[in-house]
Amino acid sequence: MKKFRKVLDGLTTSSPVNIGGAPLCSSTAGTPTAAPTPREIEVVETLVSENFQICKTVRHGFPHQPTALAFDPVQKILAIGSRTGGVRILGRPGVDCYCQHDSGAAVLQLQFLINEGALVTACADDTLHLWNLRQKRPAILHSLKFNRECITFCHLPFQSKWLYVGTERGNTHIVNIESFVLSGYVIMWNKAIELSTKTHPGPVVHLSDSPRDEGKLLIGFESGTVVQWDLRAKKADFRIYYDEAIHSVSWHHEGKQFMCSHSDGSLTTWSLRNTAKPFQVTFPHGKTQRDGRKPESCKPILKVDYKTTRNSEPFIIFSGGLSYDKANRRPTLTIMHGKSITALEMDHPIVEFLTLCETPYANEVQEPYAVAVLLEKDFIVVDLTQSNYPIFENPYPMDIHESPVTCTAYFADCPPEIIPVLYSIGAKHKKQGYSHKEWPVSGGTWTLGAQTYPEIIITGHADGSIKFWDASAITLQMLYKLKTSKVFEKPKVGDGRVAELVEEDPFAVQMVSWCPQSRLLCVVGISAHVILYRFSRHDATTEITALEVRLQCDVEEPISPSETDANTGLLDASLHSPQHPPGSPGSATPDSVRDSIPCLRVKNRPIRMPPGYQADLVVQLLWVDGEPPQQITSLDINSAYSLLALGNCNGLVVVDYLQKNVLLCMSTLELYGSNDPYQRLTRSPRKSRQFAAGSGSGASAGVGYCPTSTPLSTHCTDNICMRGLSNFYSDSKKRIRTSYQSLTELTDNQVSLELDRSRSPTSESRENSFSRSRSSSVSSIDRETKEAVTVLRFMESYAHKVDAVPSACLWVGTSLGVVLVIALSIPTDEEERLEEPVTVMPSGTVLTIKGSVLTFGSLDCNGSLVSIPYEVWRDPHAPEDPDCPRRRKLVNFSPSTSQDTPGEGHLAVVCSEKQAKVFFMPAQTCLYVHHITETSFVLRADVVSVYNSVCLACFCANGHVMMLSLPSLRPLLDVNFLPLTDMRIARTFCFAEGGQALYLSSPTEIQRIAYSQDMCDSLQEMLGELFTPVETPEAQNKGFLKGFFGGNAQTFDREELFGEAAAGKASRSLAQHIPGQGGLEGMKAAAGGVVGDLARARMAAEERGQRLGELEERTALMMSSAEMFSKHAHELMLKCKDKKWYQF
Repeated sequence: MKKFRKVLDGLTTSSPVNIGGAPLCSSTAGTPTAAPTPREIEVVETLVSENFQICKTVRHGFPHQPTALAFDPVQKILAIGSRTGGVRILGRPGVDCYCQHDSGAAVLQLQFLINEGALVTACADDTLHLWNLRQKRPAILHSLKFNRECITFCHLPFQSKWLYVGTERGNTHIVNIESFVLSGYVIMWNKAIELSTKTHPGPVVHLSDSPRDEGKLLIGFESGTVVQWDLRAKKADFRIYYDEAIHSVSWHHEGKQFMCSHSDGSLTTWSLRNTAKPFQVTFPHGKTQRDGRKPESCKPILKVDYKTTRNSEPFIIFSGGLSYDKANRRPTLTIMHGKSITALEMDHPIVEFLTLCETPYANEVQEPYAVAVLLEKDFIVVDLTQSNYPIFENPYPMDIHESPVTCTAYFADCPPEIIPVLYSIGAKHKKQGYSHKEWPVSGGTWTLGAQTYPEIIITGHADGSIKFWDASAITLQMLYKLKTSKVFEKPKVGDGRVAELVEEDPFAVQMVSWCPQSRLLCVVGISAHVILYRFSRHDATTEITALEVRLQCDVEEPISPSETDANTGLLDASLHSPQHPPGSPGSATPDSVRDSIPCLRVKNRPIRMPPGYQADLVVQLLWVDGEPPQQITSLDINSAYSLLALGNCNGLVVVDYLQKNVLLCMSTLELYGSNDPYQRLTRSPRKSRQFAAGSGSGASAGVGYCPTSTPLSTHCTDNICMRGLSNFYSDSKKRIRTSYQSLTELTDNQVSLELDRSRSPTSESRENSFSRSRSSSVSSIDRETKEAVTVLRFMESYAHKVDAVPSACLWVGTSLGVVLVIALSIPTDEEERLEEPVTVMPSGTVLTIKGSVLTFGSLDCNGSLVSIPYEVWRDPHAPEDPDCPRRRKLVNFSPSTSQDTPGEGHLAVVCSEKQAKVFFMPAQTCLYVHHITETSFVLRADVVSVYNSVCLACFCANGHVMMLSLPSLRPLLDVNFLPLTDMRIARTFCFAEGGQALYLSSPTEIQRIAYSQDMCDSLQEMLGELFTPVETPEAQNKGFLKGFFGGNAQTFDREELFGEAAAGKASRSLAQHIPGQGGLEGMKAAAGGVVGDLARARMAAEERGQRLGELEERTALMMSSAEMFSKHAHELMLKCKDKKWYQF
């Protein structure tokens, strides 16, 4: 606990460094006539470094680029491998674990040790890994790296400790799962095939033991050769040579026949009685020829499963095999049951599928009940017990990427009633037709942790949809979905340049602002529009108000008085009128005269809106003289003030959404007035264009501040401002157009790269590079007006030094590190608020900081966070009660409410991409300054509450996560946690209250992290158990007669064949054993009690056995050396025993 004392004399700062010649803090509002009396501020900071730790908690969504699938039929857990080396293990809802191979190599195959709590992964770097699943955080126990051969297929028989490994060379090796070392028993490809065969059979594509006899191994080679190898006799029982390449093999449970799938779309069934030719060849999707010839070839059947049932015909399930003449047909999973053939079309290509059966024994009737299908971008399970084959309702959030995610927001500790309300409304729109049975992947256990509170994640998508997710505890469940596209008319394709602008993803969500208390939702779209939604439990039929705002560069050509008069008041006429001028998006107007039209057209008719979020107001930026509007870079909304503010690289707009009019529309340069702290290079004089910023009759209609625009930059962009989201798509599907033009194209001078911040946060500079130097020497530059408004914040503050009490203000941060304070005068009476105008006036207060401003915060003089005022939610469409009229209920958090003396002031926290500062208001004195980074820059910063205190959380482009105490800005944590590999992380990273954060780790997955020590410590309690003790089902007793006639499977002792005593040791150069990190250290996190003790004892025994094995090898080597020495000594003795002494 540390106490800070600072005297507010304007002379002392914690780091009085003058940067770039600019003052640390400045104000040109005039000398105060009655400055506050200097006094000591005593802030007791309770946060220490030990309160913080960074760790990943849970990953939600569909595994990106999946490659493999496995299922444990006893534990009923599922594993999915990915191309980036990740493994997701799923059980019942709440049981969700993510593992990552350090090598990052793609996972080729997964094999569960059924009911053993272990998993084998085969990776593309030819390494086998054994994972321990008997702990909440799985760890690798052993690894085996193949040096000379590439792994192509693995097979682990049920209740066996010997893993068969097929390779690209056609050889089959055997690995002991317990010790993870190779056996000396090897099936060489040249021994498996006949000596007379002149060609190599190709890689091994299938391995399986016979259901009748575990001593017989069926080996399938890619070329079409199938060999049954007798493991005891070490020879082939039979060999099958087929003309078509083999992709998979599946046994009948009796072991008397098996089925192969081939590259020509055929299925061949082979009987062990006659292996000369298949007794059945079928082309399920091939057209039969009239003359009896072979059906025409089809696409390859990549996998086939042959599963039997007791009471009906067997199931034959396969993927692929469609006819080539059916172009553009979707991928298909085919289910053949008796004479019926059902083709289930999928939305995405099939990666893998597994048939889920009742028994884990291969020699019993399988009784399949479901098919798990892994697609490239989805995961579904088909119910086989119903004739129409419905799919199960997936309890996992696998559809986050249903449309590409373009923005995220994370809200912790929400009002407890908001989640049930959203769920009840969203449940009415759920899809129907799912299977009525329970989700079959039901393994593991999970209980709700002690530290749980309502959490909501909001995702915005490229198709304009908004999704609300319940993120309480460590789960994720969709609550409610909103489609913003329903506000607009459908864009018409082929209508000139406007059509080019909006033909793809015109509704993409760029930013979301949500107030949980008032339930107001603001959505910023890529087409330079803002939609305000109100929440209602009742449906309504209303007309959406559209406000159209001119906030754009002007052309350089002189404007005649007639043009000026014609454009004056243009905004006024378009505020409430749903009609659009002749140059509307629906008319093919030449670009040279395209003016005062929005990118999209709002529906101009009453719209029926269901319960939930209902559109109330749309603010659209207009085209000006053939130039499209620049995309919006900042947004804030305040329900207590009933105001909405938005900004872009051209200026600022403030809207009164209660009276539905524009209060302020100014360029960034105009906000300074005469108080610009920087010198400007002279510009050629140009005429101004007048436009109003009010409603009705302009300023006379009650507009608080109606400025006249100054000449803006002549270097307007020729491209459309629609690029920022392109990194959310693959290279082949980049749909969003170009963004702001590089500033090096705007001027011939070498402009400071700090100006690069004037572009959108989603502009090219952040897409392509994070290593640019970002000098802040901006004391003499030609900024033009490309100074973007990067952050906006409504708060109770002091607009001037002379203010005695706080009032409503709007804080504005720009890309040049300038903070401006806008004074707001809002009527307090509810009736007056509906009629009297709101006055909005730049105060002249200017504060500066190095780098683009990212966030604001407000603390009282005790260091406590001052929350934003808000209005308590009330249903706008609820029936009126005459006995209890509805009135606005405001909750105000003034900085002076916690102080004994009103007007004492507050602390304003300002963070940019380079620095953080704390100012005392109203004196505007800089108390503390901290240089966050010099070599990188901050991407995201938030003032967050943790441990009943407050701190500043920062995420930098170099991957560092930092925590700074407030108000002293003392570093508490600096961890190089997350290497920034792509822009997706930068754009979606966000902090939440209570020590949590999230980011989009891939186009389909959300990764949540914790940065508080308590949250990391409680994570072990919150995670689910992957392994639960379950009795292995007993094998069926088939009776005496069936066993006598060979129906039962023959068992044999694999240890006798594959053990070191019989097979010897494998060559050390063939594979290298690598001990894993999941040894005794990994077992510390395992479940306690007897199970944990047994697991630790077993692990210790394995390690002891490994050391004993190494000692045995060294002893054998010493014995060999001793025997060699003895032999040489004996030979020397025999040679010399008959010689005389003089013969030596």
